[in-house]
Amino acid sequence: MTTEETQALWMQQYDTVVERMNAGAGVGLANPADIASLTGLQHMQAMLDGQLPYPHIAHTLDFSLVEVSEGRAVFQGQPQLKHYNPLGSVHGGWYATLLDSALGCAVHTTLPIGRAYTTAELGVNIVRAASHKSGPLRAIGTVLHAGRQLATAEARIVGADGKLYAHATTTCLVFEAPAR
Repeated sequence: MTTEETQALWMQQYDTVVERMNAGAGVGLANPADIASLTGLQHMQAMLDGQLPYPHIAHTLDFSLVEVSEGRAVFQGQPQLKHYNPLGSVHGGWYATLLDSALGCAVHTTLPIGRAYTTAELGVNIVRAASHKSGPLRAIGTVLHAGRQLATAEARIVGADGKLYAHATTTCLVFEAPAR
């Protein structure tokens, strides 16, 4: 598949997912009662299906969850001029947030009912500059270890041409979800 074909496929998937999520619950916060009986994977799938709202940060930074499976989460975004820093390049926080989302949601997909997590460590390496002309980029997060108290994951931001833009690792603390 050519880079142009991959970009077209990615954009079609992104548009379909975002349209479905916005037509459903839209942007917002899930009611704790609505997620209390769901596994992490069920929660992520319900977001993708538009049954539960998706977080404001995705709307703010122009990215979206596009795929989930057990131990894996894929986000897609495209840097815009509004994501630039004073030096005229994409702000490192854009990369970090996209990667952190893929990492955290990959971990989230491994959680049983009644468990939650928080990021304890995040390491980001930016290896290629992205711009508003880069086209869509995908952050692909994969769980390396999902234990009772700790989970680790890695993620990569890649272009439709397969080029690596950034990569990251995380350690997440896993704990019993607080009673609500």
